[in-house]
Amino acid sequence: MTVVTIIGAGWLGSSLATYLKSEYTVYASRTTPDGVSELRQKGINGFKFDFKSPEDSLETVFSQQTPDIVIGSFPPGFRKGHREEYTLYWQQLCQACQQAKISKIIMVSSTSVYPNCAEIMTEESASLLMTKQDPQFTDNAKILLTAENFVQKSGIHYCILRMSGLVGPGRNPARFINKMKQLSTLAPANIVHLIDAVKSIDFAIKNLNDEIVNVTTPYTVSKAEFYKYALSRSEYDYDLPEIVSVEDKCIVSDKLQNLGYSFHFSATSQAIDNINETP
Repeated sequence: MTVVTIIGAGWLGSSLATYLKSEYTVYASRTTPDGVSELRQKGINGFKFDFKSPEDSLETVFSQQTPDIVIGSFPPGFRKGHREEYTLYWQQLCQACQQAKISKIIMVSSTSVYPNCAEIMTEESASLLMTKQDPQFTDNAKILLTAENFVQKSGIHYCILRMSGLVGPGRNPARFINKMKQLSTLAPANIVHLIDAVKSIDFAIKNLNDEIVNVTTPYTVSKAEFYKYALSRSEYDYDLPEIVSVEDKCIVSDKLQNLGYSFHFSATSQAIDNINETP
């Protein structure tokens, strides 16, 4: 049986491990003993690993588990000021995968790699080289693209999945409305449900080699319409912020669909209607 090791079994990673464990031998990491215990209660082979203070090196972990595929699903920590550490962690992960002769690396990345401009964003709209020529790329985008570059240059088969904003059980986007200053009628809501995040990773395991793909719900609406609808389908009693008409980027998932993936939720309204559904 194929062995899969997931580094970072948080909200997405733990759901992914649960989904994959019927077909693969799955190991999944958390950074605390309580987190590991939580995984094991779900029937997942949980283990403790923390890049900041590892008890065992990744090389040791991989030598014990002998994974065929390694999935990195840990956040960049931008809100906590851990930007540079993220690239270092991916460099370490790729080096350990090389030493362990891993067959494939799956990287859960983000559509935050794209520049701040009101255009349609395909996978070709962002690369590390482009950040040196276009000032519209943010520092966060540069960090993410540097990490992606380590994966691409590792010499190992890979798939990089650039996820739009994740929604799902416990993550109704309406919870953010009271912190928003404005919503636009011209800015697309780029989101993806947990189910499609999980299933697209499984699709990448089975079908994709050396690819970068956007994972975003194909049919969307403006942020103003999306958050108004999300609010109507939530328990929150918030007022909508100021409604404006400011254009923003639109992420598209045409490439992933052309490669054969069929979205479970093809429209953002469906994702909200089924916000609590699990994979």
